[in-house]
Amino acid sequence: MSSLLSVLRNALPVATPLLIAALGGLLTELTGILNIGLEGLMLTGAFFGFLVAGMTGSVALGAAAGMGAAGLLALLFAYACLKLRANIFISGIAVNLLAASLTSILATRFFGRKGIYRTEALPSLFKTAAADWTGPIGRILLDQSLFVYAGWLLALLLSVVLYRTSFGLRLRAAGHDPRTLKALGLRPTRYRFAAIMLCGLACGLAGAYLSLNLEAFVPNITAGRGWIALVIIFLGYRRPGGIVIASLVFGLAESLSNFSQGFLDLPSQVILAFPYLISAAALVVYSIWEYHRHFVSRFRLPPR
Repeated sequence: MSSLLSVLRNALPVATPLLIAALGGLLTELTGILNIGLEGLMLTGAFFGFLVAGMTGSVALGAAAGMGAAGLLALLFAYACLKLRANIFISGIAVNLLAASLTSILATRFFGRKGIYRTEALPSLFKTAAADWTGPIGRILLDQSLFVYAGWLLALLLSVVLYRTSFGLRLRAAGHDPRTLKALGLRPTRYRFAAIMLCGLACGLAGAYLSLNLEAFVPNITAGRGWIALVIIFLGYRRPGGIVIASLVFGLAESLSNFSQGFLDLPSQVILAFPYLISAAALVVYSIWEYHRHFVSRFRLPPR
């Protein structure tokens, strides 16, 4: 029973960076921009969040620095795509490559060596300790860092903004029907720019949480989580509620793989690759489901 509780409890912090990054990617996706640079944005946020938190001893400043650095990289991406009309996919790959190279060079420059970087000045994340009377559910839901609750709050806030405000309506129209926005005298490019910048801030927060939660920075610490976040957007049917569920599924898969390393007689590479295998399988199932749904709706007889 304690093992099951441990898996469920660890699934929430594992799912949090995926959830926050996927919510940011959802904004760009709804405006018609498939941002494949989530990985690079998260990696940038992870490095600068760790660096500033270690220098200042403040988690809040570290998170803000991670968001700011990723926001600057998102600004560069937005300028290339919206102003220079560069190819979106090439620009996204460039963001990933730039972030991987830049963080590696800066890490060696600031820390003076290669490998895993730790610092005694890095503060631990604040957690809300669950009381004994809360029972197993309390230990799963309440004994978490504030970043976990921020992810849930962000999903709720995004649901309200997208479907209950004029800004959300115009943001979705920028991707679904930009001509209507132009007819109203509005510029779809402005909403796409806003979506890219908000995506950068969200990915920066997700990346900062990765390094702050680990209390260390490792080159390529994101390890493909930006790509998994991209998969989660579509598995969640491009809705905040669906993204929450999909993120929890992947968080549970990774938590289970981490827990089972000492119990399953399998190569460690296979166990560590389990979340990524789940990502590939889920994407294939989603593609088949979408094809079947559109095929059936296309040839369905109209009602009499």
